[in-house]
Amino acid sequence: MGKHIVAQRRGRGGLVYRSPSHRHVAPIRHPSPGEYTVKDIIHAPGRNAPLLVLEDGTGKHQFQIAFNGAYVGQKLSVGSGSPAPGCTLPLGSIPDGSLVYNIESMPGDGGKFCRTAGTAALVVSHGERVTLKFPSGKMRQFHPLCMATVGIVSGSGAKDIPILKAGTHIHYLRSKAKWPFTVRGVAMNAVNHPHGGGNHQHVGRPSTVGRGTPPGRKVGRLSPKRRR
Repeated sequence: MGKHIVAQRRGRGGLVYRSPSHRHVAPIRHPSPGEYTVKDIIHAPGRNAPLLVLEDGTGKHQFQIAFNGAYVGQKLSVGSGSPAPGCTLPLGSIPDGSLVYNIESMPGDGGKFCRTAGTAALVVSHGERVTLKFPSGKMRQFHPLCMATVGIVSGSGAKDIPILKAGTHIHYLRSKAKWPFTVRGVAMNAVNHPHGGGNHQHVGRPSTVGRGTPPGRKVGRLSPKRRR
């Protein structure tokens, strides 16, 4: 009896591929506008960057992804003020040349881009839309009212942690719903994968697939875009 390919198992959302929500601190969104004090810096399972515990004047706590240079007792503002590291402002109020993270894709969605450790986007220019340059080199335009936090996400040395053992790697990635190893499709049987089977390990058909290919056949590389 064959097995579902990994892409189908992941899409199904089984326990192996589902991040354990009971271990997460909270959904991380931009805090409400106001003035805050950094109360603590904590570890968050499922993330490779720490979190800041922010306290407002009423003693209520909110969370924010930590940035390089954060310390307990630091004063931060959200929604207004100067573009100091850790402050959250609309992109239209952040000057060119600034580094920002946790960027909203549309105003009010809480932040979608540049949230992993050590990442930040560069504010390139302002106009009807604000242009940002991502760590990948891609340029993208955003609405000026989209919120972003000034600075660089802390924890840039997360990838330098020595794993040493395979078992440690499994436990390290479990909270991130990732699997530390993958089996090549050509090493499987034909019943388990479209690339499997044969007298030697080879794909046996074109390795590119269309974007509209059904899930059980959508393996390999997506077909390249048409040249313009």
